[in-house]
Amino acid sequence: MLAGAIGDLLLGLLASCLSGLAVWLWQRGRHNRDLRLRMRVVGARPGDTCLIVMNNKYGAPGTTHHHDVQAMIEAAVLSHGLQCEVEIVRSDDFRGSNGDKPEFCIGGPLGSNVRSAGHLAHSLPGVLFHPYTHPDHPLAIEAGGECYRWDRENEGYALLAKFTAPGGSRPVLLICGQSAVTNHAAAYFLRHSYRQIADAVSSTERFCLLLRVPSIRTYGFQGVTLERDLTDTAFAPGA
Repeated sequence: MLAGAIGDLLLGLLASCLSGLAVWLWQRGRHNRDLRLRMRVVGARPGDTCLIVMNNKYGAPGTTHHHDVQAMIEAAVLSHGLQCEVEIVRSDDFRGSNGDKPEFCIGGPLGSNVRSAGHLAHSLPGVLFHPYTHPDHPLAIEAGGECYRWDRENEGYALLAKFTAPGGSRPVLLICGQSAVTNHAAAYFLRHSYRQIADAVSSTERFCLLLRVPSIRTYGFQGVTLERDLTDTAFAPGA
């Protein structure tokens, strides 16, 4: 009787250990798959140094909006999660190629981030940001004949693009919205929705997505959704 009870106990312990090991292996495998997918979407590898190019608050050079700071934090947390170091530079001071460092360039091209303006003009000729002074569509993003308007504190849009810039061997991730809150939303989307990004694009090597931030007063940056894939339009030469 005693020997049988001890045997049953040992078998139960063995079954529990095997079950626990199987769960641990499954979780570890899932973590590794997620890590590889994030690395593929971002284009960063463990040991890299990621550049974060910070912008200016519109109309206040030398200062940064709270939501843009939060966007930089999202990029930094994402980088650290990929076991990368982080280097922060100001857009006004950074010239030249990103070289062998993945780059997060944050901020719109209209008086906020001059580097974003350069990236758009050179690498994404099919996308246009209308100026604040536009008579009909101030701050609208135009692509493929469509205008995506900015409705202050109600609805906005942002671009999330990945490409390789001249002289660079590693990608640029352009986080470029109509306002600081849409910049924050795009960085948040990149960090939390990498699976959706991978499913939405034909290649994670180069893409341009338009993100929509609806009902900002109610849902803030966390309401961000994928509006459409603009890759073919944005990178079209001569657009």
